[in-house]
Amino acid sequence: MPADAIVSIDDQPEVRRLLADIFRARGREVFDFSRGDDAIRFLGERAADVGLIVMDLDLGTGQKGGLQLVPEIRAQFPDVPIIILTGNATIDAAVSAVKAGAADFLVKDMYLEDKLDLSVEKIERMLAHVREARRLEGENRELRVANRLLREAEERRLTLVGSSSAMRDIMSKIERVARVPRPVLVLGERGTGKELVAAAIHRLSPRAQKPFITVNCGAVTETLLESELFGHEQGAFTGATKRKEGKFELADGGTLFLDEIGNMSVEFQQKILRVLEYPRFERVAGAKTIEVDVRVIAATNADLPAAMAAGSFRRDLYDRLAFEVIALPTLRSRREDVPALAAHFLALFRADVPGIVARELTAAALERLCSYDYPGNVRELRNVVERAAYACDKPALDAADMEKALPPRPAAAAPETVSFVDDPGQPLPDRVSAFERALCREALERARWNQREAADALGLTYDQFRHLYRKYSLAKEQT
Repeated sequence: MPADAIVSIDDQPEVRRLLADIFRARGREVFDFSRGDDAIRFLGERAADVGLIVMDLDLGTGQKGGLQLVPEIRAQFPDVPIIILTGNATIDAAVSAVKAGAADFLVKDMYLEDKLDLSVEKIERMLAHVREARRLEGENRELRVANRLLREAEERRLTLVGSSSAMRDIMSKIERVARVPRPVLVLGERGTGKELVAAAIHRLSPRAQKPFITVNCGAVTETLLESELFGHEQGAFTGATKRKEGKFELADGGTLFLDEIGNMSVEFQQKILRVLEYPRFERVAGAKTIEVDVRVIAATNADLPAAMAAGSFRRDLYDRLAFEVIALPTLRSRREDVPALAAHFLALFRADVPGIVARELTAAALERLCSYDYPGNVRELRNVVERAAYACDKPALDAADMEKALPPRPAAAAPETVSFVDDPGQPLPDRVSAFERALCREALERARWNQREAADALGLTYDQFRHLYRKYSLAKEQT
């Protein structure tokens, strides 16, 4: 059935036949009913195929009339236009029906056929409008579904994964500070997830529906950073052909994430401090003062206490940013989170890339992942898992797949004599312990502090080596 069929509702058979003849002559399919309730039931099943309803205002004694049916139909099927047929004596009622939601009315008299002929163009316009409205609604539905899927995918990407005590503490801090409209400072090595923390704070805050804008301060020269953050007016510098809004303006009402803030010069830090203290600024070469409501979250992998002591980071800016300080742990210090992170990254990669065969990781694969130190932290783990999954043609990733995806080991150095202080005056047990400690330390250095590899090199079990590792406090030397 075409998507612009006609439904006619009239208690007079001759009127229904007239309407059917007129519309069928113009290629429309017509479904006629003498009772409004029957028509509504039909619409409940086939409303998507109906483009127009032509309805008598008076459907006979004991039946619902147009004044009752129009609001009922409009409430259930708001996209289908209604034309009311009325007698001369009920024009006021027809006007009332139009006010209730009917699109138009025609007086039902001996000239009805001519009037319908004259109304065909208007009816065609109504049908065209219905078709366009339905097309747009279909597109809107598709866009809403696509947007929902994109939001869900983005939330999965921005999810903080981990159940270690360190991550539980981080999540607790995020939940607590998210509601407080003050700056936050996020510290951590590269790849520990500083931007994920900032995004989580934003999502849990009252600003969640407002913009979340990110700027990598280390990736922009300081000359351009001022324009990037505060915007510029046309002609402010060579190439400034039009006015540009800065990130502070774009983030108004929301959150601005300043990554690698430790790379800023002391002079530029003063500009950031000023806008934090007084949330207003001028664009480059601008005279108008712009006021904004922006929550700033800053992050760095720099040693800020050392930078402040050296005079390369302003103490007053640190104090302003450090309403809450979230220090992110390295991945090597929370290895218990590696299995969950690896499974998470594999699932994301499968969702992003069609045709990936690997669905899971074996226990051996997870053990190999857990034994690596990840100088690149969580970001490096993700890259390792994706490389392994890309190259794998089996349902499960195993230890060999992980070995291929991990960075190559450095070439073995030529054997060296173990160096330790051999004091003949020491008791023999102390001399043996010193020699044992030196052997363990050398094995660790050769294995890049991978304890399992060091144990293998010494011909020890992992548990035996862990005992010596703790006995000689070798962890302190690694840090």
